[in-house]
Amino acid sequence: MTLPLVVGVDGSDSCLLAVDWAVDEAERHGLPLRLVHASLWARYEAGLPSVSQGHPSEQLLAEHVVASAAERAERRSPDVKVTTDIVPEDAADALVREGDDAFAVVTGSRGRGELKGMLLGSVGLAVAGRAHCPVVVVRGDRVGLAGRHERILLGLGEAGTSTDAVRFAFREAELRDCTLDVVRAWRRPAFDRRGERVRAGGPADGYEEGASALLHAQLEAAIAEHPHVRTRRTTPEGPAGKVLVHRSAAADLVIVGTRHRKGHFGLQLGRVSHALLHHSQCPVAVVPQSH
Repeated sequence: MTLPLVVGVDGSDSCLLAVDWAVDEAERHGLPLRLVHASLWARYEAGLPSVSQGHPSEQLLAEHVVASAAERAERRSPDVKVTTDIVPEDAADALVREGDDAFAVVTGSRGRGELKGMLLGSVGLAVAGRAHCPVVVVRGDRVGLAGRHERILLGLGEAGTSTDAVRFAFREAELRDCTLDVVRAWRRPAFDRRGERVRAGGPADGYEEGASALLHAQLEAAIAEHPHVRTRRTTPEGPAGKVLVHRSAAADLVIVGTRHRKGHFGLQLGRVSHALLHHSQCPVAVVPQSH
């Protein structure tokens, strides 16, 4: 069975950009598109008239949201199969559940009614932190959204968090026929092995070499499987989140991995994922490690 690409829709400008991005992605992968609108109001309005005091009910508004999104998707690509659904649930809960049977879940960076000053809407953050499939938060400038940089950025974490993210990144780069820019950032510790303070700009004591070795080890299998993907590997010194946010300005998609942590509910996003979800200048894919 071909899993769908699920998009959360709420009628906001941000969600319409997410629909456009998702249609292009579905077309690349040959996937069906499932547009989902979730609202708790559907529970509260059960049995009430559809119109009250001249104002349309939330149900009518929801139907308009999904119909408009579906029409937009079909105009963008008539070849992509589009289905819609309206569910009486909290939006984040609904999209996390939808992700159990999805290729990926796509959301906008800010929902309807979110405060203008917010860097990322609460729904996008919650879904990225809890879903068991890749989650893409669509944000950034027009060039990146349109895929005109022809470059994907992969932030490589530890081996336990990045295997599935690497596979996802290589598939994307192959389908888009673009360069895959793989970054493994590193930082020298404040103190060396003898307990002495490390001088800024001093010898890296093998930390950069360690980053390069880890990068090579994690990419070896994927490169063999996707020999035609052009890769560019770099190991800059600095905070990973800051490095990736800066480089996202020249990318069409930035990808990072995450993993389950025992004793916690769902997925717990680390600093790098948080930095990108709030500040990236292109769409962000958070890929959970399956095991």
